Amino acid sequence: MRRLPRLGVSLVLGLAMLIGATAQGGARADETVPDAMRPLSTDDNTYVPALGDLMGAIQLRHFKLWYSGKMKNWPLAAYELNQVENSFRDAARLYRHIPLENIVMISAPLEALGAAITARDEARFASAFSTLTTTCNTCHRAAGVGFIQVQIPTASPFSNQVFTPAPR
Repeated sequence: MRRLPRLGVSLVLGLAMLIGATAQGGARADETVPDAMRPLSTDDNTYVPALGDLMGAIQLRHFKLWYSGKMKNWPLAAYELNQVENSFRDAARLYRHIPLENIVMISAPLEALGAAITARDEARFASAFSTLTTTCNTCHRAAGVGFIQVQIPTASPFSNQVFTPAPR
């Protein structure tokens, strides 16, 4: 099996989430659900999360990634970036009908974020995160779900998590 680029998987998940959101309208899997939204066969009764659920998880991680970088908690930012990449990888693995172009477009923004985190560079992080957010929206439009738009977070939904770096 051809291995997807690390960041390309992230794009696939974003596209899958967008496509999944349109399928949440109650259609049965055998009716109007696009191929890209259909998971691999589940004949063995294995649970396969809906694409919209995977994308919802990415949305939460998108926030945590932003806020951890904003607070200069670079270990947490690296962790959240890894979680985003893993979720995109899961989406690509489970929803293989997503066009490769859509998968690959997210790679560069994720790599740039990783480099900014490694360098602990707040300005590069902010720029790369902005590019990631724009790329998510570009993918959503390409997937026909442009009504799903993400933005750089403005407030925290996580009052139960500390984002500042832990004292040493």
